[in-house]
Amino acid sequence: MPKKEATTTPLVATGGRSSKEESAGLPETGLPETRSPGNRLVMLLDKTTLELVQGDITDLDVDAIVNAANQHLQLGAGVAGAIRAKGGPSIQEECNRIGGTAVGTAVMTGAGHLKARRVIHAVGPSMGEGDEDKKLASAVRAALALADRRGLKSIALPAISTGIFGFPIERAARITLTEVQRFLQGGTKLDRVVLCLYDEAAFAVFKKELRRGFR
Repeated sequence: MPKKEATTTPLVATGGRSSKEESAGLPETGLPETRSPGNRLVMLLDKTTLELVQGDITDLDVDAIVNAANQHLQLGAGVAGAIRAKGGPSIQEECNRIGGTAVGTAVMTGAGHLKARRVIHAVGPSMGEGDEDKKLASAVRAALALADRRGLKSIALPAISTGIFGFPIERAARITLTEVQRFLQGGTKLDRVVLCLYDEAAFAVFKKELRRGFR
């Protein structure tokens, strides 16, 4: 496995394409669903494998995992805390050099001791700040676009903004899945996109939304 490299210049992505985040669910596509042991669903969307799994995102062997970051890129609690604990201090040190990024955008760093090669820090909204649905959609698109632009083949995303930022999990599932589907249908070099939910309750919400849109 090639040695991980820390990025030397900040890589910032914005959401790019517009989206109607208030639309209800995903369009029906008739795509086949593969049942897997445990809490895991797999399906093919165009040429990209889309996976829904329950687990610890920091344990996944993918090119990049997404950190549900804050604007100051400080690795605090939740997903960020797990990344800091398992990845070591180099990730926070690189975040400190970047300094920060706006809500709805994403930056990339090395991944320290994690299995992933890179960490993409995507900043979602806090409930109450306004335009939350639009900003969450932008953060999801920004993370995918940054991975795609850097030639990465696989990426794993958590339920951005649903922790201490207070975003309702049902709305987050609808928006996240819609944005992933739209991005992949627009053409991408990504071979695999994983949506990783930490607990069974969140997995159940995303699974329900996924099946509603793809049945």
